[in-house]
Amino acid sequence: MLIFTLRRVNLFVFTIALLTVLSFSLNFLFPGDPLINMSGQISQTPEQTAQLTQQYSANSNLFVQYYSYLKQVFSGDFGVSMANGQPIFDDVVSLLPATIELSIAALFVAFFIGVPLGFVAALNHRKATDNGILAFAMFGYSIPAFWLALVAILIFSINLAWLPSSGQISLVYEIEQKTGFLIIDILLSDSPYQWQAFQDATLHMILPCLVVALAPATVFIRLARTAMLEVLETPYIRAIKAKGLSDSQILINHAIRNALVKVIRDVGLQFANLITIAMVAEVIFNWPGIGRWLIESIYQRDYTAIQAGLLVLSSFIFFVHIVIDLLYAALNPLARESSYGAR
Repeated sequence: MLIFTLRRVNLFVFTIALLTVLSFSLNFLFPGDPLINMSGQISQTPEQTAQLTQQYSANSNLFVQYYSYLKQVFSGDFGVSMANGQPIFDDVVSLLPATIELSIAALFVAFFIGVPLGFVAALNHRKATDNGILAFAMFGYSIPAFWLALVAILIFSINLAWLPSSGQISLVYEIEQKTGFLIIDILLSDSPYQWQAFQDATLHMILPCLVVALAPATVFIRLARTAMLEVLETPYIRAIKAKGLSDSQILINHAIRNALVKVIRDVGLQFANLITIAMVAEVIFNWPGIGRWLIESIYQRDYTAIQAGLLVLSSFIFFVHIVIDLLYAALNPLARESSYGAR
């Protein structure tokens, strides 16, 4: 397990290095002066220009410039926004937790809805229940996220008035930001309206969470169904049946665990797709996350914010991928022998 972990850490470091090279190259690919693209300072006095030239080693070769860029990035200096002049690092720190909160909630919803339905479909193989669940999975996967979000707002927010249509919490609740994760901040707060704020934040999360979770849930249905069918056809399950164990004993004690291991293997692959859908949902539901901020930066041609946002989001997605890979290896010792991408 130690060697497997070191291999994944090595891969993580190598991938982060490649991402920083890509991010650095965007300074020269975007229109305008690369020094302005890196720093974000559009209006510069001669003294500021000289200081930034020295800070980013703009008069040196590309390798020295890249090294200076790395020092800025890893010291938490992403420059300032071309749109509002605010430090980009502060925006990233304040907005990223909202995206993580929504994505993790959606991933849990997708997993705990999709996997049981997939198992039910496998246990009713080629029956009406199996066909119905597969039809739901195909229908759910085919629905565009933006269309589903608009329909959900129309039905549940406008017509039925059951759920809020935008935002993370009502403005009447003032919650001090401690961790950036709203639910945790509410639980840590000493507000006399803590429970009401928690209920309000939960109601605000339901619609965007379900919209983001639908497509990954349908993928989990198909993965879980296939995994369970494969497990039920293995020789050791047949041997257990021959010994006289009941179907429920076989399912609970042997089949579910082994099928879950196969599903967990692909959770990381679905997370990148989930983040993409979350970015669309953040725009439609006015969710204060880094995805909406990044899309607004693209509209405003805020090049400094675009490269910082891409670097942070890509690093986060790959970090989650590595963590799930380690979890899968911990559950399945055979996976520790395979090289990355072998499966």
